[in-house]
Amino acid sequence: MNDHSNCLRCGRVLRNAKSIAAGYGPTCTRKVRAAAKAEIIATYKPHQIEKAEELIEQGALVPLRGRRHIFLAISSDGTETYRTHRAACNCKAGLKGHHVCKHRIAAHILSLAA
Repeated sequence: MNDHSNCLRCGRVLRNAKSIAAGYGPTCTRKVRAAAKAEIIATYKPHQIEKAEELIEQGALVPLRGRRHIFLAISSDGTETYRTHRAACNCKAGLKGHHVCKHRIAAHILSLAA
């Protein structure tokens, strides 16, 4: 929990408890999310984003406690877990490195949304 009394983006005084905890007022929160979405759209292909968003909706990415923006990703069949970050993943696709895996994209989305 951040507990900022001024918005981190525009510097205005925050009065709402939710805004104070997040560090951004409602307008700036929308602007930050829009910028994050624009970055994701510019970086990845639509089908990749769709798969990553599906992972997020299914709750298949769990943040690791005490690790900043590192997640535990659950495999499609539920038998394996992978450690993932927006920069790396230890799944088979992530280790090969030919393409960015859906776990990394999902971690990127979640790290921008934080």
